[in-house]
Amino acid sequence: MKMNRLILVLLIGFSFVSFSQEIKGSFAKEIGVKLALQYVLQLPENQKEKFPLMVFLHGSGERGTDLELVKNHSPFTYQHLIQSPIAILAPQCPENVWWDTNALYQLILDISEKYNVDKARIYLTGLSMGGWGTWKLAEEHPELFAAIAPVCAPVDRLMLINADKLKDKPIKIYHGALDDVVLPTDSIDMYQKLKEKNKTVELIIFSNDNHNSWDSTYSNPAFYQWLLAQHL
Repeated sequence: MKMNRLILVLLIGFSFVSFSQEIKGSFAKEIGVKLALQYVLQLPENQKEKFPLMVFLHGSGERGTDLELVKNHSPFTYQHLIQSPIAILAPQCPENVWWDTNALYQLILDISEKYNVDKARIYLTGLSMGGWGTWKLAEEHPELFAAIAPVCAPVDRLMLINADKLKDKPIKIYHGALDDVVLPTDSIDMYQKLKEKNKTVELIIFSNDNHNSWDSTYSNPAFYQWLLAQHL
């Protein structure tokens, strides 16, 4: 009797195995994604010729829906130092997320088509979370920017891996030596990685600055002189 039960159990087990199957296939589906960003765009006055565009990415503290926040700690504060006509584009990142670089890319393309932008002179800079967005967007679309300037930017491992994509790009990296929010080692590591292929990259460490190294960066007229001298 026990032997009969064992045989029955084995038969049941084999019956399950006989119905198992392997399926190989492929899946493809187009899903539309809506991209949306608020922004502030300042255009030069009475400018008939093509003008350069500086894209500024703010930090985490300016996220949300109050567009006036994007001007905080930014080149807007020091625009009187810029001696040549230039447009400044400052998108706003929604709350509780980091920069969507696909949305940023599409926004920049849209602005550069709608207005009389010199596409050989599009510049990208950002601070803290915006510095992270600067690295990410520049590595994804190096062909778009004539120069980039990340300020006190976090750097992730993927950015270090993809640093070679910026081997021909004019880059200045800014950080405060006393920064205890984003350690200066992030910028140092990125600089060392870039320096292997990009001999012109510069790292500027402000010895007395904490995380607010954006003040020392954007208040220096030489920053804008360097930026505006770069062309694709």
